[in-house]
Amino acid sequence: MTEAVAARPSVALPGLRVSRSAVVCALYILFLMLPIYWLVNMSFKTNEEILSSFTLWPAEPTLRNYAVIFTDPSWYMGYVNSIIYVVMNTVISITVALPAAYAFSRYRFLGDKHLFFWLLTNRMAPPAVFALPFFQLYSAIGLFDTHIAIALAHCLFNVPLAVWILEGFMRGVPREIDETAFIDGYSWPRFFVKIFMPLIASGIGVAAFFCFMFSWVELLLSRTLASVDAKSIAATMTRTVSASGLDWGVLAAAGVLTIIPGALVIYFVRNYIAKGFALGRV
Repeated sequence: MTEAVAARPSVALPGLRVSRSAVVCALYILFLMLPIYWLVNMSFKTNEEILSSFTLWPAEPTLRNYAVIFTDPSWYMGYVNSIIYVVMNTVISITVALPAAYAFSRYRFLGDKHLFFWLLTNRMAPPAVFALPFFQLYSAIGLFDTHIAIALAHCLFNVPLAVWILEGFMRGVPREIDETAFIDGYSWPRFFVKIFMPLIASGIGVAAFFCFMFSWVELLLSRTLASVDAKSIAATMTRTVSASGLDWGVLAAAGVLTIIPGALVIYFVRNYIAKGFALGRV
């Protein structure tokens, strides 16, 4: 009897730990989702209701805020411009990073480790450091307020990140595959496109995801290097102050629509995000 009583705490404790973990996870998820819920909640409210009272859900739900965004060119063109330069930047970054990452993963040369680390330090530099040089350069050569200008500027921090991630994935591919392909008569471009790239397809997807997200949420360069024709949605949201104040409902609706592209990209690469956060090294 004594042994049975003594054994009970050890049986109950694991279950207790699991329940506490579940509670902590639930509270953490609730804490993370609360701002998103509040943003969605505000997007269906009128400006008067937002400023007058505190409510957990809209008293009189309205779609006016979304109608403003989908009918006003100054709003919906912000999304179009953002998607254009983000896609351009992602394609350029991955195209440049693939051969660079392959060189770092397969060859050894003087200063390779220092150069590889220097690439990562470029990602650490704040965009404000490069805003004025890019502005003067693009103004001088006629690229100011163009999509390619913002896309090239974002390559400054996206190419190093893509190289860092892809190098980790490539290092996991055995060198014997390269040697076997060359013995079979494959040229390097043919081998790289038909054999090597499919082997690291998940890594390319993860790198493209990070390039897309960092370019999508970047504000300073996209706001500095564009004024009208290529103005991003993030820049549009920061320039909505009028004599009557801020239109909080429209801003909330714009915020909700801004989250959707990132959520869709996360859905398609969800199985590889953990490995991407580890830079391909897990």
